[in-house]
Amino acid sequence: MDLGPRLAYFEAIMVEKSDPNSKLIAENRRARFDYHIESDLEAGIMLFGSEVKSLRQGGSNIAESYASVEQGELWLINGYIAPYLPAKTFGHEERRRRKLLVSRKELSRLNQAVGREGMTIVPLKLYFDDRGFVKLKLGVAKGKKQADKRETSAKRDWERQKARILKHGARG
Repeated sequence: MDLGPRLAYFEAIMVEKSDPNSKLIAENRRARFDYHIESDLEAGIMLFGSEVKSLRQGGSNIAESYASVEQGELWLINGYIAPYLPAKTFGHEERRRRKLLVSRKELSRLNQAVGREGMTIVPLKLYFDDRGFVKLKLGVAKGKKQADKRETSAKRDWERQKARILKHGARG
């Protein structure tokens, strides 16, 4: 079996992934289970220096956080960034409200979406982009009902079972 083309493909992916500036910091995996994500957008985030250094070390959580439009500005509420110990006196509050940076057009679109019934703005991913800036991927979402969650779970289980059957059938 010749692995030449496949190996070259994986080496290309590894080179692409090894960019030191671009990396995933935190992901809200629960969001896709709890919400129907209708659209998403990328937003900048205003941070202190100690927060950026803490994020470089990987200490954050956006699972319980949400975004809100208040007085014409977009805010990330309840996002956790671990304290950066070397910054002692010039540190930061761990769960402070952080301003999100989006264009006026996107802000008005988000405000209209939240105005509709049941829509909310959910943080999906926190990451460093290719230039080294911290970005937050937001999703405009509608909450799922319990039956929808069961359906999603059943579909995921079926996909796993199907993959197992195909894999086992290929061996036997």
